Amino acid sequence: MKVGDIIEKTYTTNQVAKTIGIHPNTVRMYEDVGLISKPMRKENGYRVFTNLHIEQFKLARTAFQIEVLQNGLRKKAISIVKLSALCEFDKAIKLTEEYIYSVRNEIRNANEAVKIVKDLLEGDSQENRQSLKRKEVSDILGISMDTLRNWEMNGLFKVKRKENGYRVYTDDDIRKLKIIRSLKCADYSLSAILRMMNELDRNSKADIGAVLNTPNYNENIISACDRLIVSLRSANNNAISIKSMLYEIKNKYLNPPL
Repeated sequence: MKVGDIIEKTYTTNQVAKTIGIHPNTVRMYEDVGLISKPMRKENGYRVFTNLHIEQFKLARTAFQIEVLQNGLRKKAISIVKLSALCEFDKAIKLTEEYIYSVRNEIRNANEAVKIVKDLLEGDSQENRQSLKRKEVSDILGISMDTLRNWEMNGLFKVKRKENGYRVYTDDDIRKLKIIRSLKCADYSLSAILRMMNELDRNSKADIGAVLNTPNYNENIISACDRLIVSLRSANNNAISIKSMLYEIKNKYLNPPL
């Protein structure tokens, strides 16, 4: 039996929009970009949607509820939805499992970065003995000089200068740069890191994880990473729901009960 053989009810574009809670133009956009199966059309050209489309819309809305950009997760979520639209449910389920694995790995990375920061802060009791140049710091940390410039331009740290204008990096600067590097490797946003560095300047005992993942109420622009761990956990829960939805859709429309 084919997918199209099970039609419990049909819907117009406006009825779908009302049922899902979106604008009719969004319904058409989902079709145009391949996020739902192509609906049949009447002789007058009007679209005819079915329960399958309703479930595909719900799946897509769940997939896009959390904006997570780390390491291609957003693209993977789009691919899952498009595979569902093609009724390639087994492939969609497999990709969802890969997505869940990736999300959980990102959560581990984010938590590990917070732990590294805490260890660096607790373990640093050295005095500022070093006076290094940018190239030397670049080599020590394994990052480019352009990256150092970018971090400085974004206000993540300030570097002292000699009378001749040359930058000099101290042990304290190295410690801060190691913190920034660890957090960037875990895909924390620059604004989240800046928020944390500013808070550490005010309070060395601040809760690192809480500060990183809790944007200030007065921040005008909040990036997708500013609540990284919170967003990743929500994305994980949504992906588990998506996997369950895919199994239900598959069993209902590809393997219907006799």
